[in-house]
Amino acid sequence: MLGELLQGHYRVRAANSGERALRAASMAPRPDLILLDVMMPGMDGYEVLRRLRADAATRGIPVIFITAMDSAENEEQGLALGAVDYITKPFSPPVVLARVRTQLELKQARDRLSTQNEWLEREVERRMRENVLIQDLSVRALASLAEARDSETGNHILRTQAYVELLARHLADRDGYREALAGDRLALVVKAAPLHDIGKVGIPDAILLKPGRLTPEEFEIMKTHPQIGADAISRAMEQALAGNGLPSPEQV
Repeated sequence: MLGELLQGHYRVRAANSGERALRAASMAPRPDLILLDVMMPGMDGYEVLRRLRADAATRGIPVIFITAMDSAENEEQGLALGAVDYITKPFSPPVVLARVRTQLELKQARDRLSTQNEWLEREVERRMRENVLIQDLSVRALASLAEARDSETGNHILRTQAYVELLARHLADRDGYREALAGDRLALVVKAAPLHDIGKVGIPDAILLKPGRLTPEEFEIMKTHPQIGADAISRAMEQALAGNGLPSPEQV
């Protein structure tokens, strides 16, 4: 009777036992809604629902119980197992169609929301990968800028980064360094290593590019390039954090 009632509106797959119902539910395409009789030969509806909920492939399919039992205890048992609704026999065709339509609309809404959430998760992951790439490129570009002003640097940036990573990994499990290099901090230190000479952009060419030995006064000026670089990075961080309404590095 249910099959005849629903076939005029939906694609219907019928099964006359619990075992066949489980097989039908696992066949492609999987049903969007299951109307399940409680009293069936062999496996009853409660056990069928337990098995449906235990299988990841059928766990999300909404189930409406069809039953001649009308006690609150029986209804509570079915709802506790995960049924979304109850229809008692003898049933009214308009009521059945209305409840089926309602549950299918709810499932469609849940499916749309799930699809949107999956899309958002993928989009967030893509944006994060892009941000990491932009960060890496920015660091490389700044490091290359410093390298371009110092003809003697060569592969110094890459070598220094490799040295920093070796030292950081060696120190990561030692007292005094463990907290400073915990979590993703070690990777950040290694990533930022190429910026160690960025302050050279603030050193006059007459000193930075001098072919001969520096005088003591010139050497003192040359030694200021780490502080110049640190100040430039700190100012950039403060401006970026202030623009996003975040606390400054000192406040953190």
